[in-house]
Amino acid sequence: MDPARREGNLAFEAIMARRTAHAYRSEPLPGGCVERGLEAANHAPCHRKTFPWRFVRVGPKARAVLADLAVAIKAAKRPLPAEEASRVAAKFLEPPELVVACQLRSPDPFQAREDYAACACAIQNFCISLAGEGVFTKWSTGAITRDPRAWEIIGVDPVRAEVIGFLWAGYADPPKPVERPALTSVVRSIP
Repeated sequence: MDPARREGNLAFEAIMARRTAHAYRSEPLPGGCVERGLEAANHAPCHRKTFPWRFVRVGPKARAVLADLAVAIKAAKRPLPAEEASRVAAKFLEPPELVVACQLRSPDPFQAREDYAACACAIQNFCISLAGEGVFTKWSTGAITRDPRAWEIIGVDPVRAEVIGFLWAGYADPPKPVERPALTSVVRSIP
């Protein structure tokens, strides 16, 4: 470890900087930023070394198809004015990066639960890594993440894996801080 990094707790600072953003600027991210995030994700703790996470970086062509699908999913529930349809599509097209997080399936329910926990750690590592570079993220589990048509677009074989979230990444105005419960209300000590 670099001695200069021992003086400050950079991991704590990145964790505290991580925030979910909902509106992104289209400004591209610096080279290597997403790759470093994915490398951090790949170093998540993992029960039984199953390494169940898989990530798909989604390029502009597939994102355009996903944007159309997202609009269709919303429009199937209720009439969708053109302005709202444009907003839904923009959520897919404006952030500079979209990474789809997937989990390999396990026939053992307990292993599947442990694997989901490992994947959640991987996603958090990805988000924290980007936060350390001033990039905001969002882990989305909306209806499109469970739609078989989206899985087909992304190239996910539903027999082998499942989509557990869309990870948006980009620059954004800092969201308002979330009021968290007092530490004393979530931690207790026993002798």
